[in-house]
Amino acid sequence: MTVTTALPPAVTPAREASLLASVPTGLLINGEWVDASDGGTFDVHDPATGEVLATLASATSADALAALDAADAAQASWARTAPRTRAEILRRAFDLVVERAEDFALLMTLEMGKPLAEARGEVTYGAEFLRWFAEETVRDYGRYLTTPEGRNKILVQHKPVGPCLLITPWNFPLAMATRKVAPAIAAGCTMVLKPAKLTPLTAQYFAQTMLDAGLPPGVLNVVASSSASGISGPLLQDSRLRKVSFTGSTPVGKRLMADAAQNVLRTSMELGGNAPFIVFEDADLDAAVDGAMAAKMRNMGEACTAANRFLVHETVAAEFTAKFAKAMAALTTGRGTDPDTTVGPLIDGGARDDVHAWSLPPSRPEQPR
Repeated sequence: MTVTTALPPAVTPAREASLLASVPTGLLINGEWVDASDGGTFDVHDPATGEVLATLASATSADALAALDAADAAQASWARTAPRTRAEILRRAFDLVVERAEDFALLMTLEMGKPLAEARGEVTYGAEFLRWFAEETVRDYGRYLTTPEGRNKILVQHKPVGPCLLITPWNFPLAMATRKVAPAIAAGCTMVLKPAKLTPLTAQYFAQTMLDAGLPPGVLNVVASSSASGISGPLLQDSRLRKVSFTGSTPVGKRLMADAAQNVLRTSMELGGNAPFIVFEDADLDAAVDGAMAAKMRNMGEACTAANRFLVHETVAAEFTAKFAKAMAALTTGRGTDPDTTVGPLIDGGARDDVHAWSLPPSRPEQPR
């Protein structure tokens, strides 16, 4: 028997246009895609070309509160929904994401810039959160135990915390959404999802996929916006919100935690890092270079876990540097849709300016003559 593997569909302008046309451009509130209350919009750009990919509704503070209204109204019935029912919705969502894998991958490449190979890897990574939590949904057994003195019994039952605000970053548009949405669904919580303004298209497409999988109206609401504070500010002040989950920079995380403290919200914070990569004098330098490339260039280096500093023992510094530079020089830059590309574009001009600033020699005070 001959086993054949289907080749991925060719990336053509017509396919890109067809895919982009299938992505909802409104706000998802109570199961309906709607315009912003003030009619505002913002553009999403291809970082490789600067061209506009799509124009989306830009949520206002009023829209954010309308999304919370929907989440709050749906919370009681969703919390009572049988775990098996919630699990089956997540499993259908997993199947749909896998079925639409090439579309998700291309969409991420278009709006974020990563090569298609990396985007396909993220689809696999992101889909697995749906499958994992589909299986965990029905395993929330709680606990029944005897108190230490042996005279009483303790019954522990887990309950949904309530409506959640989920804020995702631009660098992993699918995986960060599935990693936050799937456990909330499993636990019986409703949500307001705020995707990054630089890469909201994947979240929009994913939200429609969740509706296609049978998620009831109001359980997942999506409010893309050009103003992050305009969304988070009023929601964090509203006592109906019970949790915030954020992945992003440390300064923004600190502000969100301070705001969340006013209503004693539960918080989940995944904030930026400054990871070192250390090479000792007895290191296998070829293996060290392979590790350095993986640590630095995953997701084109646009990851919070990327190595930001290389600390190399002086006795091997020259040799390591030469080998590392050679490996870097072998990378091919280009638009992520090009099959030969291994490094796509930086996300925007601000990121490019930051990289250029790091490449400049440090300024030194003028020495006295």
